[in-house]
Amino acid sequence: MIDITTKKPLQVSPYGRVRPYIMLPLDQLKEVQEVLEANSIRHTVDENVISMNEGPFIATIDLGRGADPDAIQAILDSESLSSERRPHEHPG
Repeated sequence: MIDITTKKPLQVSPYGRVRPYIMLPLDQLKEVQEVLEANSIRHTVDENVISMNEGPFIATIDLGRGADPDAIQAILDSESLSSERRPHEHPG
């Protein structure tokens, strides 16, 4: 999946204090949660969101203990590819 603010792939960070995490624009939170849930990936969303220098609000998704950051990254990356291949819907 592509970060809508940076136009770069979302990154799963393996270096969380206790478990891996994903930082992403708040506007993409629901979409990413749906992908994680569809793949049975346990996660929680931090209660606080941040905005630096009046930029977009950023949310953090904490991934479950024992989560495999490489496997989750592959899922997010493949989701980007599949969404690029989906035909665009035209209002009819």
